[in-house]
Amino acid sequence: MKVSLFITCLSDVIYPQVGEAIVRILSRYGIPVDFPEAQTCCGQPSYNSGYWEETRTAARTLLQAFDDSDFVVSPSGSCTYMLHHYRELFKDEPEWLDKAKRLQEKTYEFTQFLVQVLGITDVGASFPHKVTYHPSCHGSRLLGVKEEPMQLLNSVKDLQFVPLPYAEDCCGFGGTFAIKMPDISGAMVTEKAEHVKESEAEVLVGLDMACLMNIAGHLRYRNEPVRVMHLAELLYEGMINEGMFNERMLIEGMRGT
Repeated sequence: MKVSLFITCLSDVIYPQVGEAIVRILSRYGIPVDFPEAQTCCGQPSYNSGYWEETRTAARTLLQAFDDSDFVVSPSGSCTYMLHHYRELFKDEPEWLDKAKRLQEKTYEFTQFLVQVLGITDVGASFPHKVTYHPSCHGSRLLGVKEEPMQLLNSVKDLQFVPLPYAEDCCGFGGTFAIKMPDISGAMVTEKAEHVKESEAEVLVGLDMACLMNIAGHLRYRNEPVRVMHLAELLYEGMINEGMFNERMLIEGMRGT
């Protein structure tokens, strides 16, 4: 299968280690991952702000970038779901609408791809820490990604999972929402940070770096010693803990990519 990484803006610019973790995990199962360099923003910020024509320009670039891919994998439920809106954007353009339908059908959030497509729920990882999980709004409510991350976490050896109080409450980021309504957004992330503290977890994990960046920023502001990670990072680190990656070969492979 030809699998392509849809890195998303935040992971590409701020958290590239998330994309690297996904590539390394999939390579462990003999799945090479390519990276179409023509990819760009999915257009979600402009779409949510009402600039649909500008969104179509970004969307066409993305549709062309992944046109030849068999599967597209992304570390963000939010950006993955944005592709579902392409059907509405191109409803009056049959050629682009067909491309939009194909891209939506072959694009998966990372845990969706592992569990639903590959049938993998246990990557053989070990992570001896107390961990809690924040289900991001778009991934859990719109994409319906709920069981997959829990199946993967429950299979990690030595991991102690603790529930996050009011886990399904939004973290308050919401992209442009945090800019347009900063007071409300700030109050929401304050509540979320309080619940993370209440869980007494050492590590907060999630599926979307936008939400995790928002929560991590507030935790740092409060000097709370909670490590914040994408689930792909946790699994990858856990696989290294179990010796599933040779460090020397890993470094050489990184230099070659």
